[in-house]
Amino acid sequence: MIVHTGEKPHKCHMCDKAFSESGDLNKHMRVHTGDKPYKCSLCNKSFCQFGNLQSHKRHVHSNRRPYHCPYCGKMFKTEDELKRHVHIHTGAKRYSCRHCSERFTWPVQLKTHLLKSHNEGTWLTCHICQKKFSQSGSLKTHVRRHEGVKPYVCIDCPKRFYTAGELRQHQSVHSDVRQFCCCLCDKSFKRAATVKKHSKRCSDI
Repeated sequence: MIVHTGEKPHKCHMCDKAFSESGDLNKHMRVHTGDKPYKCSLCNKSFCQFGNLQSHKRHVHSNRRPYHCPYCGKMFKTEDELKRHVHIHTGAKRYSCRHCSERFTWPVQLKTHLLKSHNEGTWLTCHICQKKFSQSGSLKTHVRRHEGVKPYVCIDCPKRFYTAGELRQHQSVHSDVRQFCCCLCDKSFKRAATVKKHSKRCSDI
């Protein structure tokens, strides 16, 4: 009946959010307590939600890529990653600036544009070197490099990395997956940089 009435009897005592089920309230409380009960067995990173842990394992520690780009053949782990990638080929720019005629493919590009061109928003500053960033994730990665913290560990060798992207790039060394395809011939490659060099030579032939 709660589904039909929309009633939310379980209220958070620390903020104004309310939930229809007690389990959802318990999950929400971790936002306030900082409790992260779900730990990755491969890199010891902790998460407050089991779904976040599963997503982390799929994105960082798995090489399975079932989703293929219809334009270039590049393979992806999730459908969302594929959808974001396809914008590169279609040229769709869904995010427009309210101050000028500029349009952008990604929200992060619009946010950076607003900061740089219209002084709208707040820069995030590194407390060590005062370098400024538009995204909190970029700042966190930057600070890790200052502190020498490498939380992403390869499951096939002892190497560690600052970001999930660096780890994914490294993992191609241990995998036979060739996700980057030349659009001019049938050859495929492990790394994007390699296919770019090949495509340039291929176009000159």
